[in-house]
Amino acid sequence: QVQLVESGGGLVQPGGSLRLSCAASGIVFSLNNMGWYRQAPGKEREWIATVTPGGSRNYANSVKGRFTISRDIAKNAVYLQMNRLEPEDTSVYYCYGRRASGGSTYWGQGTQVTVSS
Repeated sequence: QVQLVESGGGLVQPGGSLRLSCAASGIVFSLNNMGWYRQAPGKEREWIATVTPGGSRNYANSVKGRFTISRDIAKNAVYLQMNRLEPEDTSVYYCYGRRASGGSTYWGQGTQVTVSS
């Protein structure tokens, strides 16, 4: 059974930083794309970043240069370092996993990030 559990969200001032963590179980990083989406109130879920089984990283234009995705295979964890946060980054952030060959998407329960002064 796949479980993804996010942590690290909270309230931060504009320009600040947060690091989100996703603890994964039941999923093999060498077979799955892992990454992050976010969803703000009244908006569709938005893809943010992915790390592929081979370690390549891809980012949405809205976060490129500010956010960094990483993974620790030994710990079965995925991280999202978020710098220079803006009020527009306020959302619930979701960790996901999906087989690189296609198939179901697994989701975490989400963690709230609020950027406000």
